[in-house]
Amino acid sequence: MKSKVFLISLLAAGTVATVSAQEKVLNLYSARHYQTDEALYANFTKQTGIKINRIEAKEDELLERIRNEGANSPADIFLTVDAARLAKADELGLFAPVKSKLLEERIPANLRSPDWFAFSTRARVIVANKAAVKAEDVQNYEDLANPKLKGKVCSRSGSHPYNISLMSALIAHIGEAKAEEWARGVVANFARTPKGGDTDQIKSVAAGECGVAVSNTYYLARLLRSEKPEDKRLMEQVTVIWPNQKSFGAHINISGGGMLKTAPHKESAVKFLEYLAGDDAQRYFADGNNEWPAVASVVVKNPALDAMGKFKADNLPVATLAKNAAAAQRIYDRAGWK
Repeated sequence: MKSKVFLISLLAAGTVATVSAQEKVLNLYSARHYQTDEALYANFTKQTGIKINRIEAKEDELLERIRNEGANSPADIFLTVDAARLAKADELGLFAPVKSKLLEERIPANLRSPDWFAFSTRARVIVANKAAVKAEDVQNYEDLANPKLKGKVCSRSGSHPYNISLMSALIAHIGEAKAEEWARGVVANFARTPKGGDTDQIKSVAAGECGVAVSNTYYLARLLRSEKPEDKRLMEQVTVIWPNQKSFGAHINISGGGMLKTAPHKESAVKFLEYLAGDDAQRYFADGNNEWPAVASVVVKNPALDAMGKFKADNLPVATLAKNAAAAQRIYDRAGWK
């Protein structure tokens, strides 16, 4: 009888030990695919002793996986880029609210929601061919719909989250009716059917295939930091314009994430989110991909970002971008922005 009790005690102790060991683990589902993030994760493990098990894939694949796994999902944290993608996860009811004084103090109110947080920011700017388009003609996003740019605008797909978020911001600032009118005007100005990513748009502008396009700043920063002669020549052909500096400011988007409702390691998950808001992580998170920190007090020295100059940023809450995402897609569809 004593041996049975002893065995049960050992089993109980083993269970406790297993639970304790599990708390030293964090299962991260990430749609960020930047090599510089390796140092970010390694530093977290070094500081906390918590091992990160990471699964990387495209956003839709990860979200589908989490849904299929249901209550048994091993995922603790979902990280991705763009507010529209975070909104999609939120709409699916995947995130759990996180109560953290540190996160509330460090992350500005306009860069978080009750369920997820931004940890770095990027801006969408206008890129123009110096020889084909006068900078004064494209000082605002709204100018892209001006008939004088007919046959000169290049863009990526209207269903891409970057464009969804930009449209979401325009809906907030000018209303749905004017936003749709704008979308139709831009479509009428297309130089070609939307295709490719932001780097493709920049290259097309430099080559003269189109006169103007919109791009995230970190793509431009990569090219500015490149030592390749062809990239240097490319950037000599274009000018970067900060839009809407006399109105609501340049559109800002984010990288961010949150803790999942079914997270088996909630304590580790909160520690990880708080770590991402720390000074060291903010530098890794932001400068590693040529972005800006979400925490205003963190200084990042990035020559490429500095070269683009200071600008007025749109302070629209990222939660608003999320709220308008569905309406934004409907507008693009009606406008024929494929």
